[in-house]
Amino acid sequence: MSEMQDPAAGESPENKTSAASRKPGKSASKSARSRAREFALQALYQVIVGKNEASDIDVFTRDLSGFHKADSAHYDALLYGCAEQATELDKLILPLLDRSMAEISPIERAAMWIGVFEMKHCIDVPWRVSLNECIELAKEFGGTDGHKYVNAVLEGLAPQLRPHEVQADRQAGRARA
Repeated sequence: MSEMQDPAAGESPENKTSAASRKPGKSASKSARSRAREFALQALYQVIVGKNEASDIDVFTRDLSGFHKADSAHYDALLYGCAEQATELDKLILPLLDRSMAEISPIERAAMWIGVFEMKHCIDVPWRVSLNECIELAKEFGGTDGHKYVNAVLEGLAPQLRPHEVQADRQAGRARA
């Protein structure tokens, strides 16, 4: 008998794609907003490192593979909002850092910008969703332990930026007291 699996047993060629064979971060189940954050992170990296204008980066980013699956309105809000408010975002982040802003990885900085911007301006996004999404961005694109830094900073800012929501989560046992 051959080594071939019986398609009726659940191993049809169509089902052979496993999580291990898929490219990380390109999951079919990823939401349009998650994709928007990924593209915004990559664009903000160019703002930070390349000192490029957001509008120039935007033109390039929209041509990238998979952009059509992203929430373009959320991407626009994040890219242009973070780029325009970079100084204000840095002022909120800086007091929670244990080093200078120049020593922060551009990926972690961009992830923190996204988190702070969403907590300030995207009230429809729960603070814990924004926190978790930014941690995932830092895990996927950043250094080994950069996500821990992003977590600490954003979790430290959440009570200031979303006091009622954080307090309600604490009372319900969904956030640290």
